[in-house]
Amino acid sequence: MPKHKATERLSGVVIGFDFGLRRIGVAIGQTITQTASPETIVKSKDGKPDWEHISRLFEAWQPVAIVVGLPMRLDGSEQALTQPARKFGQRLSGRYHCPIFYMEEQLSSIAAESRQLKQTHIDDHAAQIILENWLQANALTHAQTKVT
Repeated sequence: MPKHKATERLSGVVIGFDFGLRRIGVAIGQTITQTASPETIVKSKDGKPDWEHISRLFEAWQPVAIVVGLPMRLDGSEQALTQPARKFGQRLSGRYHCPIFYMEEQLSSIAAESRQLKQTHIDDHAAQIILENWLQANALTHAQTKVT
């Protein structure tokens, strides 16, 4: 698996995930426009994702990278879902041979709810927020590196 430095510029489609034990939100983003859109919610049973659904997403979008939200406490310490989310990211990277990046996701679900969505599940919108935050941070890192 290729390792990418934070300052290395990726170009193309990026797929983002908001990991959960029952539902996994998915968003699709574009590095050029630094935008993301909610895509779908993948079902998960007992922490086991619907890999067939995820494989169809990878086939359709051909992403250049994967971003997985890392659930953390507000003080920055790990919580119960932090390690399962990391493990999920490692499995994604191994299965689909894409570089994996993690983005702390504190309050992404609350931010998605604040958009006053009329849906019962907001996981795909939480994935969109995680991915947008990563795209913006990645662009900022690249811009700062380019200036120096």
